[in-house]
Amino acid sequence: MILYLHGFRSSPQSFKARVLAQRMEALGRASEYRCPQLPASPREAIALAREIAAGTTPDELCLVGSSLGGYYATHLAEALGCRAVLLNPAVQPPRDLEKYVGVTTAYHSNERFEFKREYIDELKSLAVERISLPQRYFLIAATGDEVLDWQEMVAHYPGARHIVINGSDHGISEFADYADRVLQFCGIETGSPR
Repeated sequence: MILYLHGFRSSPQSFKARVLAQRMEALGRASEYRCPQLPASPREAIALAREIAAGTTPDELCLVGSSLGGYYATHLAEALGCRAVLLNPAVQPPRDLEKYVGVTTAYHSNERFEFKREYIDELKSLAVERISLPQRYFLIAATGDEVLDWQEMVAHYPGARHIVINGSDHGISEFADYADRVLQFCGIETGSPR
C-alpha cells in the first residue's frame, strides 16, 4: 500500500497526490493507494496515518510525504520500519510553522481552520534527529523551492537515495516526470525503465 501524506494547508486534491492516484489507477492498482485529508493536529494526523497503515506489514507499506507530510512520513517510517519517499520535505516544521499559529485557510477549498499553538509541541514530539536506515528513504528536493531549503533536506537524509532537481518549485511542477520512479521505489512495477 502507498499512503500519501500531504503538506500543511494542502489536501488529497494536491497536484502530486492526484498524479500518483491517476498513475495507480492506470496500473489497475487504485485500491493500493490512500491519501486521506489530514487533520491540522499533528498528533491526530499521525494517529490517522497509523490507523490506515494498521495491518499492513512494513515491507508492503510505502509512505509518500510532501512538505509537512514528509516530516510525518519520516517519523512513521522510523516508527513502523517501512519505506518513505520525501517530496520537498519539511525538516524543521516547529520553527517554520510558528508564524502560522492562528486561523488560516486551506489551499484547495479556502476553508478556514485553526493551527493551534499546542500543535508546535506536537510537532516537536515527532522529530527524528537522525534517520536509522538511509536505504529506506528516497528524497526528491528542488533547488527552486520557495518555501523550504533544499540543502537542509539533503543534509537531513544522508546516504539516502535522492534526486535534486535544479530549479522547479515547492510543488514540484514537473512531478509527473518523477511519478514512476516514486512508484518503483515503493515496489510498484510501472513498465518504465528505472
